[in-house]
This record gives sequence, structure tokens and C-alpha cells, in this order.
Amino acid sequence: MRRLGTVQQKIPCVFLTEVKEEQSRKRDGQKFQVVATGSVNPAALEADVDRALATEKLDGTCCYVTVYKGQPYLWARLDRKPNKQAEKRFKKHQYSHRSCNGFIWNVEEDFKMVPETWIAAHRVQHHDGHPVPDEHGHIPGWVPVEKDNKQYCWHCSVVDYEVGAALVLGPDADDEDLLEITAVPLADLMEQTLELIGTNINGNPYGLGSKKQPIHCLVSHGSVRIRDPPPVDFQQLCSWFQESPEGRVEGIVWHCSDGTLVKVHRHHLGVMWPEKETCFGDRSVVIRVDSAAEFYSSKDLFRSFSRLNGRRLSRLQDIQFDP
Repeated sequence: MRRLGTVQQKIPCVFLTEVKEEQSRKRDGQKFQVVATGSVNPAALEADVDRALATEKLDGTCCYVTVYKGQPYLWARLDRKPNKQAEKRFKKHQYSHRSCNGFIWNVEEDFKMVPETWIAAHRVQHHDGHPVPDEHGHIPGWVPVEKDNKQYCWHCSVVDYEVGAALVLGPDADDEDLLEITAVPLADLMEQTLELIGTNINGNPYGLGSKKQPIHCLVSHGSVRIRDPPPVDFQQLCSWFQESPEGRVEGIVWHCSDGTLVKVHRHHLGVMWPEKETCFGDRSVVIRVDSAAEFYSSKDLFRSFSRLNGRRLSRLQDIQFDP
């Protein structure tokens, strides 16, 4: 089986990129955007991207499972970012040099505070005992999702630490065209990264749940494969995203055999997202949440899914809970 990388750092684009001074199509208020050139990233070529496993890039928020308080825990992504003064200095340097190279950070003074439980992501470089910011001026990291933490309430909804399980959405083991929602032991997800998607995440492009009945799930990175992906070619990828029924996805992440990850987002190619109908939201799904169901709280998401155990729906976005 091809080795799948975990998402600990920002994934580079499969193409070389350039910055254009125009309103971002991805982030409101950002007056520039990063776009792909027609040249394939040398790092992708070196990692043999043409033979890599192509998977769907899902539109959610990144999570990580590792130990906290002696047991497997879900961690939320929290990047340390510069304070306002440092951000102004950084942007001024970028503007005058057309690059972030050569900018010097004072990590102790330039960055916003983070909780004491915060840890730096894997492969973050350190200097004199301090983590070093990446090219974007961020220090990628994680914080544990503690029970009943209002800031991470949607993260909390997909884990049950008493049972030691997480609600995971992914392809059925026997039928890759079918999705399934299961309660997976957190111990089985150790050191994996996953994407939290659902009602209150990134505008809910997959149509999961509603404000009255919010639905969220975790999806393991690399689990949703793209069959017959287009070649790594600028024009062919543009056409695939715009014209192919299978191209109604946010992007592609290639998992190379040496563990290298590279991606392309629709916005890199000037193609809009989200689509009104997405491939993922249109897929059939079966609910298989029955293990330890008697232990779940009567109000929580696990209990709601356990009541639908065995139910098959023609589309992911058709999931509804009985009142």
C-alpha cells in the first residue's frame, strides 16, 4: 500500500506559484492571491508525482490525534500568528522585497500568546529552543480539544473520550463508491491527521445537517481517492475541474511514495469554489454507529447516528435525524 503523509505543515502547490495583487477569491479582505504558474514544482517532480496517489482535498479544518492526559485525544489546528506590529513589519518587508526571505523574527516578542497546552506541529524547525515561523509567518501547531470547550464545540461533538471513539466518515471497506459513518476507536487513529467537515465549518460546502440539527464528522486525510485523475498539467487540470463530473471537488492532494505531499486548489487555477453540488455531498452513505451505543448521551451526535444504524441514504447531504 502506498504510504500516506500526514498534514502537519502547509502543503505546497504542485505547481510553482506567484503572487498577484488582486482580490483573493479564497479569503475575504485579502488583497492578493497566490496563483499557479504552468511550471510543475521541482519538489513534486523529484517525488515522482505522476505516480502518486491522488486524493480529494476536503474543505474543512485540520485535526490531529495524539496522546493528552495519558489517552488518545483529538487536537485542533492552531497556528501561532504574529501580533499586529510584527505583521505590519513582515508585510512591509514582503512588499519591498517581493519576498519573505531575509525577514528576521523575534519569536518571544512578535507572536500572539497560545494556550500552555499548545504544541508545535511535526517538522517545525527550532532555533535557540524556539519554533521558527514558516514562509507565511506562521508557526503551525495544535491544541487539545477538551470536553465542553465552547471554542471547539464542533470538534467536541465528534469525539467521546469516555467511550474513546470518534465519528469518522470515509469509504466503505467493501465498496469504495459508498461512504460510511462509523464510531472508530481513537486509539486506531493515533498520529493521524483528519479533516473536520460539517454544518458549521467553512460554509458547509457538502450540505451536511442544518442549524437546527448540525452534523459534523472527521475524514482521514488521504482516504477519499480520486479515480482516473487528470495528469499534472495546468490546462488539463483546469478543464477537469470545470468540465468533469468527478472534478466537483475543492482540490487534489497527491501522496507520493516517499511521503511527500503536494496539492492544487481550484483557486490556484482561477477556478471558483464551492460548487453548488459537490461530488462528496452527492455520494451515497451508510450509517454504522452501534458499538457502545448504550453509553452515549441521549443528546449527543453519537446517539443520533446510532438511531440511524444500518440506514443507507442516496446522498450524504440527505442525512437527517428524527425529532
